[in-house]
Amino acid sequence: MSAPGGAPGTSIPPAIVDTNALTRALHTLKLGGMLQTLDARLAQARAGELGHLEFLQVLCLDEISRRETTAIARRTRRARFEQTATLEGFDFTANPKLPAAQIRDLAALRWLHAGESVILHGPVGVGKTHIAQALAHQAIRAGAEARFAKTSRVLAELAGGHADGTWTRRLRELARPAVLVLDDFAMRELTPNQADDLYELINERAHRSLILTSNRSPVD
Repeated sequence: MSAPGGAPGTSIPPAIVDTNALTRALHTLKLGGMLQTLDARLAQARAGELGHLEFLQVLCLDEISRRETTAIARRTRRARFEQTATLEGFDFTANPKLPAAQIRDLAALRWLHAGESVILHGPVGVGKTHIAQALAHQAIRAGAEARFAKTSRVLAELAGGHADGTWTRRLRELARPAVLVLDDFAMRELTPNQADDLYELINERAHRSLILTSNRSPVD
């Protein structure tokens, strides 16, 4: 190929990209994650599988996906789950008496968007804790913050706040997540101070969702 205005037969040299400069530029723009898939996308472009705009679009989508994955992992760590449970990994066939349709409907998270709470009750071993964590994880995947804790641990945490003067801060931290899972709720009778703390927590979390698991029926 001849260069414009040049002598016939003169070839245009291929563009030379300073990869170090590109790396620095992407990091400056906080787009360093693009480097993870850049070589693969360049190979697709060279093979004619991606045009210029498609190449840029796919790189941007790669970065968005990477950020979403990182954010979900960060929110999951903050939730302090006992295990990473999902509804996809729950064996509904193990107990045919479980209201599977209702549980799957909860995965739509309408209760979360409405600021409503969920009570999961039943005998030991039916999977209440798994389902509670799975619903909270579903909320995390939808962009919400969640926190999981045994009810006894939460009450002990608030009691410790009375002792060292950090009660208000601890209460606010428990009230902050969009979803708070209180596992093993109402396992034993509460002391007057525990009842007061629980009341304050529920009041502070107005319009934010709770997920309660209990071996006792709500009528108890």
